[in-house]
Amino acid sequence: MPQVFKAGSYWVYFWSNENRPLEPVHVHVSQGAPSANATKIWITASGKCLLANNNSGINRRILANIERIIEARVDEVLSKWDEHFGERKYFC
Repeated sequence: MPQVFKAGSYWVYFWSNENRPLEPVHVHVSQGAPSANATKIWITASGKCLLANNNSGINRRILANIERIIEARVDEVLSKWDEHFGERKYFC
């Protein structure tokens, strides 16, 4: 699973196997090492975050800060997505 970046103790990453057909652009977030119960955040075509689920139970205030960091680094996220998956589509 490619790590996109870390924000404090939180990892922002992709799963290498994102199904076929490939799911829309998104990242997973978990505190510490990647987890099957990670929080999932869609990246919209406008570069904003849309919470899909908060399965890892990240505090809402912390999660809002992580979403702001993702949005500020969206070009990096998209570049790494393209590099890893070779194609891109959006949830919305």
